[in-house]
Amino acid sequence: MSSTSEPSQASTSSSPSVPQQHTDSHSKESEAGGPETIESRDTAGGPETVNSLETATLGGGCFWCLEAVYQQVRGVREVMSGYAGGFVQDPTYRQVCDGTTGHAEVVQVRFDPAVVSYEQLLLIFFGIHDPTSLNRQGADVGTQYRSIVLTHSPQQDEAVQRMIEQITAEGIYDDPIVTEVEPADEFWMAEPYHHRYFERNPQQAYCSAVVAPKVAKFRASFAPLLEPSA
Repeated sequence: MSSTSEPSQASTSSSPSVPQQHTDSHSKESEAGGPETIESRDTAGGPETVNSLETATLGGGCFWCLEAVYQQVRGVREVMSGYAGGFVQDPTYRQVCDGTTGHAEVVQVRFDPAVVSYEQLLLIFFGIHDPTSLNRQGADVGTQYRSIVLTHSPQQDEAVQRMIEQITAEGIYDDPIVTEVEPADEFWMAEPYHHRYFERNPQQAYCSAVVAPKVAKFRASFAPLLEPSA
């Protein structure tokens, strides 16, 4: 995979384009700043207890994109990029990019269900990536970029299945949805330099060409779900 190839615009069409060779278009260099902690946010009603939060684990292409979007959703307290759905213990980013570990790039979202529902998070998920594109999103090609929802309860599994059925019945996409739905397994946190990547590197080439348009699409399509301070 080339670490110097320029990123190309992510596809927003409901129909996937013809697969091309994966060039690892969002090469990720480590940042000099080192690890960062992800801070929780309090709602107007005051801080909630950890036990009141729920977890959603979602993969839909590069995790920089999903992280940047869900950090702006009201009721979301923490978003962490990482790897899930594979068979290798403690994988590195390079191993995942090589496609040898079975993992997908995912985000783990901690949210307050009294403020934003799991179903609303799913609406955002299916609205900001192409769930009909098998093992790719735009120029990012490989099983690590597959569309996947890892559920944390039978209720979450039922919610995902209902939403896929609803989207299919409404004919929103011309092609069938290929999103994998599996019980959540072990989540491996990504290297620290991935955390809040778009927020810290908005002018980076991939961020400008791919992440920023996805964030803009989210803000335009889901304005009622925006965190007031976002």
